[in-house]
Amino acid sequence: MIDRAKEILNGAKDKMSDAVKFLEEDLKTYRAGKANTLVFNNVMVDYYGSPTPVPQVASVTTPDAKTIMIQPWEKKMIPVIEKAIMDANLGLTPQNNGESIRCTVPPLTEDRRKELLKKAKAAGENAKVVVRNVRRDAIELLKKAQKDGMPEDMQKEYEQNVQKETDSFGKKIDELVGAKEKEILTV
Repeated sequence: MIDRAKEILNGAKDKMSDAVKFLEEDLKTYRAGKANTLVFNNVMVDYYGSPTPVPQVASVTTPDAKTIMIQPWEKKMIPVIEKAIMDANLGLTPQNNGESIRCTVPPLTEDRRKELLKKAKAAGENAKVVVRNVRRDAIELLKKAQKDGMPEDMQKEYEQNVQKETDSFGKKIDELVGAKEKEILTV
């Protein structure tokens, strides 16, 4: 029975960890006033009939703090990438010189900062919802295992462990969102 309880706890930890990792990756794609190549990870282009992220069809670099340079591996991809950047509504205007695409990162406006803060807080809240749902599922599994013969004190102990993990991951989520808020508000 102790193996079953540990299995439930470890499964819950893994799912909570995945939620935090997803949040981390999502927050990295927010453009917070300085050049960041990760903003293009979610920009899709049509590459021979299949949607492909820009970094898989071009080299994306930051020559300086306010510029992002996109060097497609095939010149015919330049107009396709340009259109995808405009359609993605990143607040960047691509400039094409025939060889590559240069995007100058404008300073964030107050409205854009507020919008990014709202988006970051919503992403954090979504991650917390996932963590709480994992907690609920783990506790239900522990109660079911108790009905199947697990001692009640063991079930209660593992419920407390699941709650401790939930609290721990909740703190991590708050720290990630707080750090992103600070980055967004830094002028």
